[in-house]
Amino acid sequence: MGLITIEDGAWAQHTSPNDAQLRTWCEQLESGDILYFPHTPIVLPPSDLEFLLGQQQTDSSLHKNIAYKPNIDKLSGVDTKTADARAVERLQGIMRNYSKSVTQFLTGFLAPYRSNWQLDYASFRPQEEQGRDLALRKRNDLLHTDAFPTRPTHGARILRFFNNIHPTRTRDWIVGDPFAQVVREFVPSQIGPRPDTFVSKFGKNLGQAVGLGAAIPSLKRTPYDDFMMRFHNFLKENVGFQAECARYPYQFPTGSSWMVYTDTVPHAVLAGQYALEQTFLVRPEALVAPEHSPLRVLEQIAGTALV
Repeated sequence: MGLITIEDGAWAQHTSPNDAQLRTWCEQLESGDILYFPHTPIVLPPSDLEFLLGQQQTDSSLHKNIAYKPNIDKLSGVDTKTADARAVERLQGIMRNYSKSVTQFLTGFLAPYRSNWQLDYASFRPQEEQGRDLALRKRNDLLHTDAFPTRPTHGARILRFFNNIHPTRTRDWIVGDPFAQVVREFVPSQIGPRPDTFVSKFGKNLGQAVGLGAAIPSLKRTPYDDFMMRFHNFLKENVGFQAECARYPYQFPTGSSWMVYTDTVPHAVLAGQYALEQTFLVRPEALVAPEHSPLRVLEQIAGTALV
């Protein structure tokens, strides 16, 4: 696991999905490396940056992490009752263009994944990360792997692309050892992955059939998703893990981008303000090195299929 620096324009000559270099970059990501761009390949117009940096933490309408849902062209995390309608419209346009720009770039850079990934949410994070007062399971400064409480991936991997847009400050991360090592070293066998029983599978199917999936998110989870959610919580709540695990610091400067499979790499954000991010869900059949995926690692441990 490490930081792989991608120099400016290094990808320009690689255009075929079968290009060996493109597959190498995918494999590096899948094994737990971070791909780092000292100068972001995503064009962000100065006027858009100025607008985003003008959204202060104390603004009652734009004070949270803002999510943009590209598949339905909708913002969440904005109080539309108090927000200025023109500001909301402007923010939505900026997020729409950012999401399209990242998708266009990665469609070429990660060409082996073409047509086998799902575009997920983009986000704008205007708050200072250091010292945020959050509930334990929502804290960003504790090492964790990602899982979505209400959006199970059913074995797809969580790939995230980040931009630090702060004009002067770094965004400070720490990361831990990759999933396969951590899950074997720190997770007790009694909370390990386990397949659905006949009764639990019947209960989930019945609950979804009668329309309870939206109200009870666990009904939509496969055994894989159930473990990944429990693992996320376990890492944040485990004092021993937080104190004893390997910790590798990285500082991402202003104007840089990086991407990582956040379901594989335990990570935490210690400090920084103003960042953009786009998430993709990469289906198992698209992976270049599926043996590194949490799904395959867990199925090997459990000795059975988990989706």
